[in-house]
Amino acid sequence: MTDVLVLGGTGWVSGRIAERWADAGASVTCLARGGRPAPYGTTLVVGDRDEAGAYDGVTGREWDEVVDISSNPVHVAEAIEALEGRAKHWTYISTVSVYAANDQPGADESATVLTPAGPGEDEDYGRAKAKAEASVHSALGRRAAIVRPGLIVGPGDPTDRFGYWVGRFALAADGDVLVPDAADRGAQVIDVDDLADFAQALGRERWTGVANAVGDPVPLDALLGEAQRVAVHAGATVAAPDEWLGDHAVAHWSGPRSLPLWLPRDMRGFWTRSNAVYRLLGGRLRPLAETLRRTLEDERVRGLDRDRQAGLSRPDELALLADLRA
Repeated sequence: MTDVLVLGGTGWVSGRIAERWADAGASVTCLARGGRPAPYGTTLVVGDRDEAGAYDGVTGREWDEVVDISSNPVHVAEAIEALEGRAKHWTYISTVSVYAANDQPGADESATVLTPAGPGEDEDYGRAKAKAEASVHSALGRRAAIVRPGLIVGPGDPTDRFGYWVGRFALAADGDVLVPDAADRGAQVIDVDDLADFAQALGRERWTGVANAVGDPVPLDALLGEAQRVAVHAGATVAAPDEWLGDHAVAHWSGPRSLPLWLPRDMRGFWTRSNAVYRLLGGRLRPLAETLRRTLEDERVRGLDRDRQAGLSRPDELALLADLRA
């Protein structure tokens, strides 16, 4: 039987990966702080990676596969120090945010990566992941797979970005929906379950190297149109110019009072990265409409009018629409 250790395993992405390994018949252990259940068919070992001795419960055996998804480079380095001698293969889930530039369409895994932050320097998400990658490369060499997803989407997404649109069209029903100017904009998404399948397959085959786990580029107007169709939205979409949105404190991409997935035009490379390696390795890309349907089902369960981590509240959106038309 394959022995798999997932560092985490109770969160959204790490939990999906743990489930895939369990479904494949592996003996799966999840190392996490507790407070949330580990997936069915797995074993939870409680360990807080901020505390000394976090790995004591998992260092007494050999592991065929270790999976880590942490964006904390200290956690990643400490896990490697504790476990590298006991791991036959290591899969690290990184991000396309490690790339230094976002203006080159079609860039592949050879593109320049951000320089990790030095002492006293700010360490944003991309630089933190780059530093974690450096630890994996340095210590594990040819025993590691590094997976760089783009925007991970699907049921259970805690960021509320992708689900905003199909959820908002459903909530609006026959009312109008505020959208950004979609010209020369797009998105590149991967369904969380496709990513989990891919990570499990790499570990099973003990593949080593770096792979962008990203979908095919989709023009933003096409994505919004498909979300509108899936939600059976009968109203109109009202596009606002970039300058107007900026003047009204509407943010790009994510977070409160944003229009999710809306990017500056000079970031075309961010949503057009090469997925040739992913496809060559057999990575699945399910139809966008299928992911949108699954996401809408989840949005309805969680509440279409709930407080969200990303997007506009419906009252705020209606006020902005009124201002735009004034």
